[in-house]
Amino acid sequence: MMGKSHLIISTGVTLSVLGMTDQKITVPVAAITVFSALLPDIDEPNSLLVSRAIPTRFLRFLQIALIGLGAFLYFFGQAFAPWNTVLGTLVALVSLMPTRSLRNIVMVLIGAGLIFFGQPWIPWNIVIGSLLIICALLPHRGLTHTLYGLVGWTALLYFASLGYGHTLWIAGGLSYLLHLLADSVTNRGIRPIPPLAWRLRINLMSTGTWTGSVVEGGFVLLTFVLVYIVFLSHISIY
Repeated sequence: MMGKSHLIISTGVTLSVLGMTDQKITVPVAAITVFSALLPDIDEPNSLLVSRAIPTRFLRFLQIALIGLGAFLYFFGQAFAPWNTVLGTLVALVSLMPTRSLRNIVMVLIGAGLIFFGQPWIPWNIVIGSLLIICALLPHRGLTHTLYGLVGWTALLYFASLGYGHTLWIAGGLSYLLHLLADSVTNRGIRPIPPLAWRLRINLMSTGTWTGSVVEGGFVLLTFVLVYIVFLSHISIY
């Protein structure tokens, strides 16, 4: 499914379930619900989550900066010849990579930065940094679209919110699960328990096609109906 559909469906259904069970929906709970709705697609550089966190405008600036650095090394690093030419050329070539590859490189660099310079946030800096690096190197619908990813994220939220209550990790885990279930209705499906080859694939739609858009629209509409029933149907307008 498309990122916008995941955002609406996972967030809407999760908050509705919380509302029906009388859970307190706070700003942190809503925020982690939205984030978890998109998190499984962190292994896709052009996904809604990653493209918003690392926007194309930033990548264009990065490309210009790399070209400038390459030129500087090439023309002003004669003391290190011939390595200045080699390094300058390599740096400049990185700037020519497609957007998808550049986002992967930025994710790896951010992950490494968290691991090596985020000591005040130990151990979460290591966990999040490692997650970014791993997801940047894995194919789409890989580890993040498995039960391992679901359990890992839910456990991380649980231990990080021990003093906050249970609502936060329940919201995050449920929103993440709904993303996986939504992807399971596509023709590609997901492999929830690798290395087992079994796929959870209901095959109701193909993302990007006309029929797929109709199916996605149907699920989105049902989500809005559920949200209306849970949060709005009891409100009287005078």
